[in-house]
Amino acid sequence: MNRLSLPEPPREHLSAALVVLIVDDVPDNVAPLHDALDEAGYTVLVALDGEAAIRRATQALPDVILLDAVMPGIDGFEVARRLKADPATAQIPIIFMTGLTETEHLVAALDAGGADYVTKPIKPREVMARMGVHLRSARHARQGAVERRQARYALDAFGYATITVRERDGRLMWQTPLARDLLQRYCGTVAPDTPPEVLQWLRRHLGDAQAQREPPRLTLEQGPRRLTFRLHQRVGDQDGAEAVEAPGEGGDWLIVMQETSDAAVLEALAQSFGLTAREAEVLYWVVKGKINRDIGDILGSSPATVKKHLERIHAKLGVETRTAAAAMAINRVPLLQPSHGA
Repeated sequence: MNRLSLPEPPREHLSAALVVLIVDDVPDNVAPLHDALDEAGYTVLVALDGEAAIRRATQALPDVILLDAVMPGIDGFEVARRLKADPATAQIPIIFMTGLTETEHLVAALDAGGADYVTKPIKPREVMARMGVHLRSARHARQGAVERRQARYALDAFGYATITVRERDGRLMWQTPLARDLLQRYCGTVAPDTPPEVLQWLRRHLGDAQAQREPPRLTLEQGPRRLTFRLHQRVGDQDGAEAVEAPGEGGDWLIVMQETSDAAVLEALAQSFGLTAREAEVLYWVVKGKINRDIGDILGSSPATVKKHLERIHAKLGVETRTAAAAMAINRVPLLQPSHGA
């Protein structure tokens, strides 16, 4: 390669004293590279085998790793796979240094998580040029991760119920505290499990979302309360290896939840017909089509108690049947008329 075609190492990085980890079992092979990086202003760490490389990477969290592909013991491919499997080190760019130029070996390096490769004998200026490209990309990724974390903190601070669900396997990747409580109450699930009804709704409407059309909302009911799910947007997440979006595997979807209550409906029923609070609740469930046994289970009362409440409701409304009571309530209270659902 023509040396004159290579750009100088990016000055924006040199002042930051970025850390480079060089991994090679033969120190003499990389001595010129070590000296060139040190002269250029980088902080250089060295590991002579795969186990040491993993330890140093985990402890120091370098900005970039220059990794020999062929080493005794744990080779570079396995080192890369382990580092990419650890959320703490998954986002560190790995540039393989290899004397293997066959396509299958180069593909293996990239499949193991390498961002790039250079061939031996190592040319320090070429390595630094390649590093500059990947360091800029890594910096942008880190900045994006910071912005996403700030957005999450804001959602937490303002009490929004929000979750992110990974498209490729339906795993619940993140949630605000309020979302966690609501999902436990309405669905009986905890992270990383996404409630089945939410996952089915998400997958059913992914086509709309990907075409930037807002899908219909999902609503789960629990007594006079309702939990509504709105598919907000697709988000990238670079915080950990598990959350990295793989090519062709979708991404994470941000879902905003909102709980509403029919307290206003109960109050309207009570005021319209002169009912007690418990009578208003019984009439509400009659309108919903529940029988006395179900209403008793919901309200924690016996069917006989519900029957007595219903008799008083009939008297106050001037009707003789539950069907007539429900029809009168729907006609008198407009809030009962809108239907809610997915």
